[in-house]
Amino acid sequence: MKVKYLTTLTALTAIALLSFGTAIALVKPESLPQSLSEAIAGEAAYAQFNSVGGTLAKKLQGKPVVIDIYASWCSACKNIAPTISQLKQQYAGKVNFVVLDVSDKSTTAQSEAIAKELGLSNFFTANKTQTGSLTIVDPATGKILSQHRNNANKSTYTKVLDAALAKR
Repeated sequence: MKVKYLTTLTALTAIALLSFGTAIALVKPESLPQSLSEAIAGEAAYAQFNSVGGTLAKKLQGKPVVIDIYASWCSACKNIAPTISQLKQQYAGKVNFVVLDVSDKSTTAQSEAIAKELGLSNFFTANKTQTGSLTIVDPATGKILSQHRNNANKSTYTKVLDAALAKR
């Protein structure tokens, strides 16, 4: 009887809340701990997608960081290679460029070690399958300023890099 009353009360509360324009999601009581943990994981994932998830190494501090997730077999990587080359020339000495190669197990292991050394372990774990992506990071905050996959449009990156350099 008590369970039926709570279910009815929950349904009435949902109807009342919806009538005021508030959206809610109902979950079964036994699934609440799972839903709560999923919500917390979702918040962590959101934070992870907006930052590299940690403090960058000292050698990356002071300059914007461009992270290239690369694989030799990746067609998107080949597509953006000329753009990356132009960016490296244009921003030489002003921007840190990091290439994390995931072409095979050996290069992935090397890139994992590099990512750890640079304070990019969480970022690498979350993004190692995103070949052909370029990510621009603010070194002071670890915040991701821009992230694009298979985008060969140089001006997309120069706008973000110029703005980041102007803030220094």
